[in-house]
Amino acid sequence: MDAVRLIVTSGRALAAGGEEADILAEVWQAQALAQAIGSRLAVYGPPELRGEALGLTELAGRGCGVLHTPELAPGELRAAQLTELGDARQALLRLAGLLGEIGIALVAVASAADDETTYWSCVEAIDAADESRDRVLEMLRKLADRDVEPERAVPWPEREPVLREAG
Repeated sequence: MDAVRLIVTSGRALAAGGEEADILAEVWQAQALAQAIGSRLAVYGPPELRGEALGLTELAGRGCGVLHTPELAPGELRAAQLTELGDARQALLRLAGLLGEIGIALVAVASAADDETTYWSCVEAIDAADESRDRVLEMLRKLADRDVEPERAVPWPEREPVLREAG
């Protein structure tokens, strides 16, 4: 299944909400998907994205690691269903949105947490999601820079300094 479709599925599942455990399971699924997309980009993506993609893989893995691994039936792990990236820009745009949604969901869970373990796990997962989103945004910037052809780039007009006479 392509990345965009899996990201949309994760976003819908996260938006459906539910109990704390359900939300945390969806956050874990989304982080695992971000990790898989980062790995795929690191190996098969444009060379200029590979460093950031490796960073995304590490950060998303950290996001999974701080949360309890949900019990999933065979075939329920969305990250394992990733077969192709499709349009990298579109996948990264959607992934940036999903990572933002993860942060919002985690803030809600942390705010309602009854125990410190859940609270601090959410705080660490928020940090990982935020840093992962930063990596995704950096990759999008690099893709945009790559698409600007030098002969079509318009330089910033030079301005004459404004000199004012004293007095």
